[in-house]
Formats: sequence, C-alpha cells, structure tokens
Amino acid sequence: MAIPAIVTAGDGRAAKAVYGENKVFLPVAGRPMVVRLVSTLQSVPEVSEVWVVGRRARLEEIFNDEVRGGLSKPLFLVEQGRNLLENAWETYRRTLSRDLEKGRDPVGDEVDQAILYLSGDLPFATSQELSAFIRQGLAIPDCDYALGLAPAAALEGFKPASPGAPGIDVAFFNLREGRLRQNNLHLARPARLGKRDRIEDMYEHRHQKKFGNMAVLAWKLFFSRAAGPWIVLLYLLMHGAGWADRWKLRRLAAWLRSGVTLARNESVISRVLDTRFHFVITEAGGCAIDVDTEAEYDAVELRFDEWKSLQDARSEALYGPPALAAPRPQLDAADKQEA
Repeated sequence: MAIPAIVTAGDGRAAKAVYGENKVFLPVAGRPMVVRLVSTLQSVPEVSEVWVVGRRARLEEIFNDEVRGGLSKPLFLVEQGRNLLENAWETYRRTLSRDLEKGRDPVGDEVDQAILYLSGDLPFATSQELSAFIRQGLAIPDCDYALGLAPAAALEGFKPASPGAPGIDVAFFNLREGRLRQNNLHLARPARLGKRDRIEDMYEHRHQKKFGNMAVLAWKLFFSRAAGPWIVLLYLLMHGAGWADRWKLRRLAAWLRSGVTLARNESVISRVLDTRFHFVITEAGGCAIDVDTEAEYDAVELRFDEWKSLQDARSEALYGPPALAAPRPQLDAADKQEA
C-alpha cells in the first residue's frame, strides 16, 4: 500500500527559526534540509507522492526544474495556513481533491486514507527507517494514529564526544520499557481523529525540557473533558523520571518510570485525542534528530558526513539496502554532451 507523504515546512507560530531563517531552508552539505528529505522519500516504496506545505513562493524557488528533474514521484507545493493543524488538515484535503488551491472532505472509504506526516528538518532520515515506520504502523490493527519513537541507544552516536564538543544531546521519555525519544514521524488517518486541536497543543509545547511548557500542557490536559488527575499524574511521573535521568539520578528515574508504560500512555493519548493511538518504535534513530537551535545546526553542518555514514550503515544493518534506488539527477544538454 502506497500512501501520500505530507512534509511540514511552514513558519507559523509553533515553528522555530534558526539563525533567523525557517530551518527547513537551511543548507546541510549544500542542500536545503527540506530538499534533502524530499529526495530521501523518493526511495521509500510505501510513499506514492510528496506534498510540501509552507510558503509556496519560497518552496518553488528551491524546488526548481533542476531539483524536480531528480525526483521520481509527484511533488505538490501547498501554501501554508495559520498553524500546524490547518496545514496538516487542509493539505490532507488537497490530497483528496488533487487540487493545490482547494481541498474537499473525505467520502466513503476515504475516511480511512492514511497519511505520513513528517517535519522538513530531518537531515538523517533514511528511506529504510521511513519504510519500516510506515509498514509497522499500517500493520497495527485498529490504529488511526501512530507516533514514532526511537530508543536511546540509537542516538548515542550523535552525542558530543566530550564536554563542549559539537554534538546533539537530546531529552528522552522515561518509560518502564526504557528511554525513548519521539522521532518526528506520524502516520495518521486524519478523518478518524476526534480531537485534532489537541495535537496542536501538544506540538506547541513539545519542548519538555522547559518547565513552562510542561506546566501549560499538564494544565490543559487536567481540564480537558477526557483527562483528569490520573492522566496528569502519569504525565508528571514520566517527566519527573526524565528530570532525574538528566541529573544522572538513575535509581530515582527507574522508580518513577516503573508505573509508566507504553500501553498506559497509548490508552491516555487515545482518550485525549478521541482516537485509536499507538506508538511505533524504529531502531535506526535518524528521524529523531531534527534541528531546533543554532548549536544543533552548527553540529549537523560540522559532523554531517560522519553522522550520515553512520546512519546509513545502521539502517542497512537493521533493514537491508533501500528497497528503491535513489533516482539519478536529470542531466541538462551540456551535461549529457560532457558525459
């Protein structure tokens, strides 16, 4: 089953600028991150087409004829809306209408149409990890929304080699099953999501190292009709374990997370979003590395070749070579004559 992929590349209120620029347009090894990701999606057999939503004029500049010539799948560029939720929903509606300007609501079996959603700043995504995530998500019975996770072990290679050295040291959700990080991949049947607005809340307060974000989200969850004291307790236990883990208080972290399981979190999130929610764990890890700060971008630029080689090797060891070869760039007349 091949499904559309929607890449979010907007610069609305929940987006974070890096060096004053929409981070998806920042170059990594000479190519804007969003172009790099769209190129990777060409080798994912489960992806039928790619829709990118953001400032359309800017997207058209970077997805010029030369870039499009190297793509093997249909590419659609959509003007962004007011926020992430509107971008996700309205672009989904356009996949149904096949119209860049006006979408339509699903009819009949279209309510079960699955979409791969992913952010445009994933320089270490591999086609194997994307493929594995989609296949695992589609194989889960009674699942309308699957969120990807990566284990801590998969991200060890991105950490600074020594204090002050360039690297990316990320925060994890501490659960009974282990330390896990969200990997920026979402597989959803948008028409089946009952409370889409709550996804926007969760996204806007996603940086859970910040106490303010934690407090605001916990407050909103507490007063939502689907939530209550137990949900807030579970949330605080998980983040308390994360705080203890960051301060190297391993025994305290282990005790706090002992009652926080993947299954309980799935049940809670299903209630909050009024949908059938599940996690999907992929072992490669590259999709869990995005770029949110200038220091992270500098580290990616400096260590890109090293990290990309490690990620490609890890993905191949786990999943085998890419199922589809990367398309060859289209040569212009002068290049063909020279070749």
